[in-house]
Amino acid sequence: MTQLSVSNVAVEFGATTLFKDITLTVAAGDRWGIVGRNGTGKTTLFKLLTGAMQPTRGQVARQPGLRVSLLEQHRHFGDAATVWEAAAGQFAELLALEKSLAEQAVALSENSSEAALEKYGHDLERFEREGGYTFAPRVDAVLHGLGFDPAEARTRPLERLSGGERGRVGLARQLVSPADVLLLDEPTNHLDLETTRWLEQYLRETDKSVVLISHDRAFLAAVADHVLHFEGDTAFAYTGGYESFIVQREERRLSQQRQFEKQQRSIAAESDYIARNIAGQNSKQAKGRRKRLERLPRLSAPVGEDGAMALRLEVAERGGDQVVVAKNVGIAVPDATAPGGQRVLLEHFTARLTRGERLGILGPNGAGKSTLLKTLMGERSVAAGELLLGGSISVAYYRQDLAQVPLGRTLFEIIADLRPTWERRLVQGHLGRFGFSGDEVQRRAETLSGGERARVALAMMMLSRANLLVLDEPTNHLDVESIEALEDAIERYEGTVILVSHDRALLRALATKVWVLHERRMTEFDGSFAEWEVVSEERAHAAAVQASEEEALRRVKERQRTERREAAERSVGEQQRAQQREARRAVERAEQEVSRREAEVARLTATLEDPALYTKGDGAKRAAELGAELERAKRALDRALEEWTEATEELERV
Repeated sequence: MTQLSVSNVAVEFGATTLFKDITLTVAAGDRWGIVGRNGTGKTTLFKLLTGAMQPTRGQVARQPGLRVSLLEQHRHFGDAATVWEAAAGQFAELLALEKSLAEQAVALSENSSEAALEKYGHDLERFEREGGYTFAPRVDAVLHGLGFDPAEARTRPLERLSGGERGRVGLARQLVSPADVLLLDEPTNHLDLETTRWLEQYLRETDKSVVLISHDRAFLAAVADHVLHFEGDTAFAYTGGYESFIVQREERRLSQQRQFEKQQRSIAAESDYIARNIAGQNSKQAKGRRKRLERLPRLSAPVGEDGAMALRLEVAERGGDQVVVAKNVGIAVPDATAPGGQRVLLEHFTARLTRGERLGILGPNGAGKSTLLKTLMGERSVAAGELLLGGSISVAYYRQDLAQVPLGRTLFEIIADLRPTWERRLVQGHLGRFGFSGDEVQRRAETLSGGERARVALAMMMLSRANLLVLDEPTNHLDVESIEALEDAIERYEGTVILVSHDRALLRALATKVWVLHERRMTEFDGSFAEWEVVSEERAHAAAVQASEEEALRRVKERQRTERREAAERSVGEQQRAQQREARRAVERAEQEVSRREAEVARLTATLEDPALYTKGDGAKRAAELGAELERAKRALDRALEEWTEATEELERV
């Protein structure tokens, strides 16, 4: 079933065409990945899909009643005060209804009028119908998957979150929303490897349709089953995953190139004929051909890689074999809430990095990876040990926040400051390699977007000719084509590379060595990132199997304990029933003995009271014997009554 349909859509701003001739159909359950260079209109397409913007030409159709949820790069959470409230923001009405039901329940204890009961019943039925009992566990599960403690999230103030944490809360808010289609704009920007993998699994299993903009190639390969590629001033739709898209894109470009070259040869031949015959005997035919040639629709050359960033990284000096030496290093940052006013990020770290290695540093967000790089660059001091650069090592440092780009300077001035002997054409030519041409070179850096500023940072790094590249999340603001250009440049680079990144495709292609920072410890893996992934998956699988076995063993032991307990209970019950039966029999025997003794006492008493006894000759003697016998009978009755009392009490006890 078609949920969204885009037909021959174009968006123009005055005389400028952002894109044109885009056609796209999103069916229920589709997962579309949208890729392309920054500024080509990917985010604008999202505005068309939500209805926030109308196309200049073409049509966007939505299924009636379709619920579309947009995750923007800049998140706002309204009046939410806590992390949990922000994540559950799409259920604000249900939260308010839940609060109202609690207040009504209290009020009903004092006033249970028919109207109050009816309102409470109506609201309770609505709460259940709209998922009031199921949305909270869903919010908790998504928060946990994105690295938050659900219980802590209910009281954790939203205002105390970092920018990255707010990004993850915004993502959680979208994932739990009751939408039919999720529009996700760079959802992995603030995620580490673990949470990215969780998000992949979530999006693969959701029954919602997904349309996502991303520069993370591994993420796209894991999630997308369709790709829309913005190229030139239009976009092309491809069926199949990201890897299939790469193959199809190259095939289309080759086909387009062949058609373009064929037409160019035909135009050249026609132009040559016209030039040779326009004033000669065949002038009429030449003029006819010229008219046809003028009306001929011209094919465009394929965009290909011609507009891609042209990055080349060279080394001016070879440098020493020992690039980085760490000896029992400890790193800490100020933290008023931590013991001693400092939070330890790394301790007891010893390692070496040698020339030519490409190191990938991994770890969850906040573990201290960027702080480690700043310490290596001398911007922070170590808390313990030594962290040193080797001899003749020159460093080019790409900062995650792009602070190396001076905001108060124009692009031309930035490059000219690094190469004061260059002529103007050389400065402009260098900026042109990174997509800045004409008057753009006079723009001030503070006016640039994140992607544009990242390209300036790479243009500066290219001029350093350093033999050590320290790269902190270099792909955060780059589009796929620019990431591929950076990857190719580092692959050809002859120096040493330290790379902090969550881009698995980049790490798979480049990292020959891995350090993993986790809970203040650095684990060194002497192998590539791809090898580390295999080992990590095997360990995770082994851990899962062990956990499953332990859980199964725990259940077996628990079942055995339960069976023993039930058997014991059965045994105890049988013993109790046996005791009860014996106690009842004892009471019955005691009652029979009492009855027998009472009858004996009554018989003797009646005989002694009979006057005829005393009229006989031996009556007095017989009366004395019967009196003694009566006393013995009474004592026996007393003993029987005592035994009956004891038996009765025992029966009551058991």
